[in-house]
Amino acid sequence: MADRYLSFTGTAPGRFLTRRLGLPQPAPLRRWTAEQPSLAGDLLHLTAGKSDLDLAPVLARTGLTAGEHRPAAVVLDATGVRDVDTLAEVHALLHPVVRSVATSGRVVLLGAPLDPEDHHQAAVQQALEGFTRSLGKEIGRGRTVNLLRLTDAAAAESTLRFLLSPRSAYVSGQVVGVESTVNGGAVTAPDGWDRPLAGRTALVTGAARGIGEAVAETLARDGARVVVLDVPRAEEDARRVAERLGGTALALDITAADAGERLAAALTDGLDVLVHNAGITRDRRLVNMPGDRWSSVLDVNLASVLRTTDALLSQGVLRPGGRIVATASIAGIAGNAGQTNYGASKAGVVGLVRSLAPRALAERGVTVNAVAPGFIETRMTAAVPLFIREAGRRMNSLAQGGLPVDVAETTAWLAHPASGAVNGQVVRVCGQSLLGA
Repeated sequence: MADRYLSFTGTAPGRFLTRRLGLPQPAPLRRWTAEQPSLAGDLLHLTAGKSDLDLAPVLARTGLTAGEHRPAAVVLDATGVRDVDTLAEVHALLHPVVRSVATSGRVVLLGAPLDPEDHHQAAVQQALEGFTRSLGKEIGRGRTVNLLRLTDAAAAESTLRFLLSPRSAYVSGQVVGVESTVNGGAVTAPDGWDRPLAGRTALVTGAARGIGEAVAETLARDGARVVVLDVPRAEEDARRVAERLGGTALALDITAADAGERLAAALTDGLDVLVHNAGITRDRRLVNMPGDRWSSVLDVNLASVLRTTDALLSQGVLRPGGRIVATASIAGIAGNAGQTNYGASKAGVVGLVRSLAPRALAERGVTVNAVAPGFIETRMTAAVPLFIREAGRRMNSLAQGGLPVDVAETTAWLAHPASGAVNGQVVRVCGQSLLGA
């Protein structure tokens, strides 16, 4: 369903009226297209404190040109901030330039891991999180602000490319950790950054429509051979999607006790990317929720994810260097009235990621991450009552709903062969929703 308020605020009368009434003024977001794959404008690189990062070669490959004239993106290296005095440099550097960042531009702060032996460094590096989230809520005009914690610029290249591109249009206020390559994840530069998944196989569950379909499309765009999985009653839609993408369709009830074994049998050539997207809602307040509404949601959204992940890992179907990306939700982070079942299931996905990620990486070289969508414009949200739908759209820093492709682009970044140092992360795709952290 079209966002008529967003369209109205793009007109001269709409801008005048909303400004006079103090209403949100969302800016149309610039998303990736084949014709315009990069942000248009300069990249301004600033440094607070003393940094040891060798950023210049990585930033030079983002598609942005170094410069200061109305920057499309600002990268502030604050990895050397270790005390309150150098923290003041963050303010001094950004204060005069933040207003000049282009519409739908990017501000990316780079921070260091918190030092457990230096509470001054830990305090000011933690302060960067509050700064990032606060700036994200006030910067406006479709611009985003994110914080990346790293020690190795080369290991963070795929993440910097994502955050400094139109692909991250609906990701803001997030803190992403990138491990040093010496600690595990292999960072494999692809033969071509335009099709990084060429020669790889990806399985997407719940891919016949909505977010799952967008994920399948984006992974196929990036070169993957996609297996489109959905329940038997959606087989026709799944086949239609698979045929359009040059992939294959698989009709399977993911909650079946033998689903993992059946998947392994169907994927005899192995798997590189596993995307757990299938999910359902059965909303009702707890006092009115019968047991079957609870169990059906937990079975689809969590139990099936656990069972199939275990089966595909234990049987060696997921190849070394593989990627697991699960779909959580802001409802699992912040909670939501009427969704105790859904919130529990999606919080469970977060727990799975945090527990499995270090072990899967150490034992098999497989990374495990999650995306946590907020209000995304789908057929499901189109059926939500008008006032609730409008609240969902406006209650984020970008004052609009996201699109399925926003979740898909974030999934594709986590599935990237050069994202091996991104592990155990839960990234919200919510326009920096005002609910939760």
